Amino acid sequence: MADCPAPVLIVDDDGDFRARVARVLSRAGLEVQETASGGDALAAAVDRPAAIVLDVVLPDADGFELCRELRDRHGESLPVIMVSGDRTTAHDRVAGLLVGADDYLVKPVDCDELLIRLRRLLHRGPAFGDGRRASGDGVLSPRESEVLCLLAEGLNAPAIAERLVISRKTVASHLQHVMAKLGVHSRAHAVAEAYRMGLVGDRSPG
Repeated sequence: MADCPAPVLIVDDDGDFRARVARVLSRAGLEVQETASGGDALAAAVDRPAAIVLDVVLPDADGFELCRELRDRHGESLPVIMVSGDRTTAHDRVAGLLVGADDYLVKPVDCDELLIRLRRLLHRGPAFGDGRRASGDGVLSPRESEVLCLLAEGLNAPAIAERLVISRKTVASHLQHVMAKLGVHSRAHAVAEAYRMGLVGDRSPG
């Protein structure tokens, strides 16, 4: 058929989780395909899926490496949501975003929330991979770049305010502008985008 939609690929070795997610997505009118391993996922993703829900820990593959491989194969426009019940720290979430995930959810995952996030990514469309980097003004001011660099070093908003001798409210305003210009919705994702775009390099503290 000419208008046969590509499926959302659910990659997880937890059969109960796959079934719950598949049920919610199917009820929402989305085509779904399930796989339990990295090898099966790569085989299923020969043709570009509509999106991928990808577990970080698989029996035969590392989800981070698999995400990178799928990104190399299908480009930045493929929506990828990573999920994990084992890799749940902020470092894990940032690592997932750095390798190309659009979102990172910690189990137990609310399937309705997953659906909403997935729909937002699907609605974004194929042009997002190019468009997000030019969103907003597209260019950070020197102060915004400075705030982002300090955020990437691991400083929180109060510490950034103290370092730059500005108010916390001003820091919050700068971070809001940074996220708008980068087209992201969290500080962790802003840091990941900054590294991916080469806006932030390795910096030594102090």
